[in-house]
Amino acid sequence: MKVVVTRKLPYDISGELKDFRVDYNSLDEPLPTIRLRQMLTDADGLICTLTDTIDRTMMESSPKLKVIANFGVGYNNIDVDYARQRGITVCTTPHTMTQSTAELGIALMLASARRLAEGDRMVRSGKFTGASPSLLLGAGLHKKTLGVFGMGNIGQAAAKIASGFSMDIIYHNRNRNFQAELLLGATYATFDELLEWSDFLMIAAPLTPETRHRFSLNEFKRMKKTAVLINIGRGPIIREADLAAALKERMIFSAGLDVYEFEPEVNETLRSLDNVTLLPHIGSATQDARSAMAKMCASGVISVLKDGIIPDWAITRIA
Repeated sequence: MKVVVTRKLPYDISGELKDFRVDYNSLDEPLPTIRLRQMLTDADGLICTLTDTIDRTMMESSPKLKVIANFGVGYNNIDVDYARQRGITVCTTPHTMTQSTAELGIALMLASARRLAEGDRMVRSGKFTGASPSLLLGAGLHKKTLGVFGMGNIGQAAAKIASGFSMDIIYHNRNRNFQAELLLGATYATFDELLEWSDFLMIAAPLTPETRHRFSLNEFKRMKKTAVLINIGRGPIIREADLAAALKERMIFSAGLDVYEFEPEVNETLRSLDNVTLLPHIGSATQDARSAMAKMCASGVISVLKDGIIPDWAITRIA
């Protein structure tokens, strides 16, 4: 049986799939759509990344396809409904990147609050002339309020780290998370309260029709002028042009982004502003996390193709 791997992974994926014929794009760049379609014509399994669009047309070109393993927690790049109709199992890599992404969220909080990117640019450009009482004044985290939009695994992990700064944790979810309230001392807030009370507001939610553009100019106007906004969830949860306007007009203090509305494109105004820290979607970019993600992708493929078992973590639980 043949398995297509669409991009170079930081793991010996070929060794893991030694019982299969592996068609592996060993380059660290996406495959052209036409090339991927050609590779899939006789494929039984597919390991892909978030940059690969696996829509109905792509799956129709692969009549033998039985399993898709997506290298990531999200699956917005896959037409899951059509996969389910076709009887194709779709797997992601849950829990493998929780801690690494949460840690990056905290790093973005610190960088955005303490203006670390500005300081780095100042030193590198030779503009640092000595310490000053008013140089790059930022915001502290100690005993401030962290609001979490999306209290899932990543949101809870970030909140747990934030508790080390003696931060008060509030959160907003579609449903109350009683586990988070019990274990973290978190307090449920309405969406309005989340906007109005948060000193730091971290987005850790998935992209759904309800969360798309949930943060726009109206929401930024209601936040504290001293607030710091962090997005480690999905880019389109924020209307990027509105955030750029809010930061430019100093409606909020700063922002830290690891994901973007039209990724990999980034709003031109955002790129020109000093009060935003911009990262290239590296939330899960630790060797441990990425290796675990690749291994879980391989495990999902092996489970379906070799053992005939649909993994417990499959998005499509098809009998």
